[in-house]
Amino acid sequence: MNLFDVYPLNDIEIVKASGSAVWDANGQEYLDLYGGHAVISIGHTHPHYVKRLTDQLNKVGFYSNSVKIPLQVELAEKLGKVSGKTDFQLFLCNSGAEANENALKLASFYNGRKKVIAFKGAFHGRTSLAVSATDNPKIIAPVNSTDNIIFLPFNDEDALKQAFGFYGEEISSVIIEGIQGVGGIKEASVSFLQLIRTLCDQYNAVYIADSVQCGYGRTGLFYSHDYAGVNADVYTMAKGMGNGFPVAGISIAPKFTAWHSMLGTTFGGNHLACAAALAVLEVMEEDQLMENAAKIGDYLINELKKIEEIREVRGRGLMIGIELPEELSQVKKNLLFKQFIFTGEAKPNVIRLLPALNLTKAQADQFLENFKIAIKG
Repeated sequence: MNLFDVYPLNDIEIVKASGSAVWDANGQEYLDLYGGHAVISIGHTHPHYVKRLTDQLNKVGFYSNSVKIPLQVELAEKLGKVSGKTDFQLFLCNSGAEANENALKLASFYNGRKKVIAFKGAFHGRTSLAVSATDNPKIIAPVNSTDNIIFLPFNDEDALKQAFGFYGEEISSVIIEGIQGVGGIKEASVSFLQLIRTLCDQYNAVYIADSVQCGYGRTGLFYSHDYAGVNADVYTMAKGMGNGFPVAGISIAPKFTAWHSMLGTTFGGNHLACAAALAVLEVMEEDQLMENAAKIGDYLINELKKIEEIREVRGRGLMIGIELPEELSQVKKNLLFKQFIFTGEAKPNVIRLLPALNLTKAQADQFLENFKIAIKG
């Protein structure tokens, strides 16, 4: 049996990892500033993380949600404390797409409506409704097509007001990334997020804050949307939540009332997933990683803005986009194959930095020095 050909692959096999360093099968060391799509939040093979998972695996790795799992309660309490949403409720699942799917479903149950407002440049996942709310027609299969998604220009307040004025109480929810990742590290404005909150209140629609990539402390705040000073109704999260272990969740405002089987999951909230997620939050809190993300992120952004070849630097904390002119489209490859630094990209010419939240200043300087070399070819 062959593997289904899903992604174009770099001819690199990673066999060892520690912190923000990874090594390939030939012994070459790389600086990892991408963390496997923003997944590695506390560094590869963090000792506390490894011990937490190992200890749990030696007790029980999995049993179903038909029994009490105290680790879920512990995780909910810790997540509420670290995120500052202590009165919210937690539903645990397995991936970012699944989190967004359940958030959209929950909103529709809440108000009995079908219309969803999403935005140009959005990426919310590849499952049925999440992919329909993703601005990429190529990956929306005919069976996923629906007339219930309304795509609006990102950060266009007039268009948002007009949509609510036209569709009114047909609108079930608005789903938005605080910073678009795949869309090129584009940040929602404070006034735009505040307007979403106001209009959702006015029309009894649900404000869904997609924090799958931009959340979990990456911007220096737990949810990137928090910089607008208003609460969403539902926050979705995954990626950095488990530092590589598949775990996701939605944080749900107290106004929502659960009924049995409204949402469901087999693997969500299993013992190992909770152990991984607890380890991440414990390290984030103990080592003040949100503060570090803000500090090192500000440093990187300010230093990158001094490089004249860069067209624009966008982002917040350790979610950074570097827009380059077309003639510098080879910089990402130069970084990987000549300077041995992993970064991401957003088409056509944006380099994405999504490193672990404990990235050091020395590692930031290493990147800056090598980035300048990569520009020269």
